[in-house]
Amino acid sequence: MTAEAAEFIARLRAGDQAAFRTLVTRHHAALVRLARSFCRIEATAEEVVQEAWLAVVTGLDSFTGAAPLRSWIAAIVVNKARTRAVRDARVRNFSDLRSTFDGDENGGFDLDRFAQSGAWMDPPLPWQGVTPERIFAGRQLVALVAEHLDRLPPNQRAAVLLRDVQGLDAKEVCEALGVTEVHLRVLLHRARTRLRAAVDAIVSGQVPA
Repeated sequence: MTAEAAEFIARLRAGDQAAFRTLVTRHHAALVRLARSFCRIEATAEEVVQEAWLAVVTGLDSFTGAAPLRSWIAAIVVNKARTRAVRDARVRNFSDLRSTFDGDENGGFDLDRFAQSGAWMDPPLPWQGVTPERIFAGRQLVALVAEHLDRLPPNQRAAVLLRDVQGLDAKEVCEALGVTEVHLRVLLHRARTRLRAAVDAIVSGQVPA
């Protein structure tokens, strides 16, 4: 932990409202998106994050600094969102998420596109030649990718949001989601493969399923 981070946490523990306001401003929107990985209704995700902030305030004394503050908070949000989602019966049982992806026996992997080394056998389509008519100044692409991101199973969506959107490192994401590094790689590979397929379909002029 850096000296700056330690000082900021000390301010939070001392009840510094300006420090807490800074923390909320910096992370709230991203945490709501994370909660929506499990609670698909925006209002419910907002409630979960509000509960998480209360848990942060009351639990700061137990924060050891072994993990970055942002991943500690993300873990609180994930745990509360999972509990709320199960209670509201809006998602499948989380044990089911560790098996297959939408019934695919390969768990969402498009195995024919990868060599043993993990490199592409059939690389994604290039972006050259994409016309304004095909993708309206990029807005259609963004909207469709966001739509497909929202369709991913909760753990895969959360992994992509934390790793690729928010930029947490692999260790932080593992701590937030409570998964191993191997499991995280599987989650990210499955999610990225499906999103890549959606992008390929858009670029080639097809309508993704």
